[in-house]
Amino acid sequence: MTATTSAARDHARSQAGQHEGPMPVIPASAWPNPPVDAAAMVWAETVPGGRYSSKVLARGTRLRLTDLAGRGCAHVMLWRADAPWERLNIADTVKVPWQAYLGVDHPLLDDQGRVLATIVADTSGRHDALCGTTSAAANTARYGDGSAHSTSPAGRELLTLAALKHGLGPRDVAPTVSFFHGVRADDDGSLIATGNAGPGASVELLLHLPLIVAVANTAHPLDESPTFDTTAIELLAWRAPADLAELAARAPEIGPEYDRAHRNTEDVHAAALPTEGTTR
Repeated sequence: MTATTSAARDHARSQAGQHEGPMPVIPASAWPNPPVDAAAMVWAETVPGGRYSSKVLARGTRLRLTDLAGRGCAHVMLWRADAPWERLNIADTVKVPWQAYLGVDHPLLDDQGRVLATIVADTSGRHDALCGTTSAAANTARYGDGSAHSTSPAGRELLTLAALKHGLGPRDVAPTVSFFHGVRADDDGSLIATGNAGPGASVELLLHLPLIVAVANTAHPLDESPTFDTTAIELLAWRAPADLAELAARAPEIGPEYDRAHRNTEDVHAAALPTEGTTR
């Protein structure tokens, strides 16, 4: 079928428009049964276990991650698209709101006191902001290989590839949040895995600034399974400026720490807006 250049070209062209298994749908508006008006969709993709994806998303975008089969684990890294030296800071994400366990209205913060995104919906309740993602050494010790193109890739290896696609590098891959695999701290400080919530669990983020979003779908460091059997997650994103306005109105109710971080975010956004008569 592909023995000659012409045959290879014809075969490649015959695949146009086909969609089979995990892959992005382009344009996202072509996603079957979108959760909102199809014209608002900006990202629609299924990411299999052991793979990653990334996207630049605008302020006011709502991102839904879904654990399709109940064995997914989404390790998420965020960078400001217009200032990528500002990135997700896990220490502040758990310290500022006085809460180490992620849930609705929890901000994902950078180290400048700004909200990059807020969790606005959650049917999983099994997340982690304590362990970070996996390393090549740890996955090699556990599964036999942790390199990016192996059958058991480490999260840091995958996120480094995602960073490189956006002009960033290994030093830009900081500790991540992990969705769909819960962890709790025991009374003695031990970290105890609580596993996944099951098929169909989802979490939604609302973006406050333009962000580079990278997602590595790979086993959690405390995954209880001795084999690498991470399953697919679904990523759907759509424009939701009204949701951002509603969240802004609620900022004081969420808490004083959240309100201050939100004000910091709005301040930097307003300062970057073009003045009348100029373009951006």
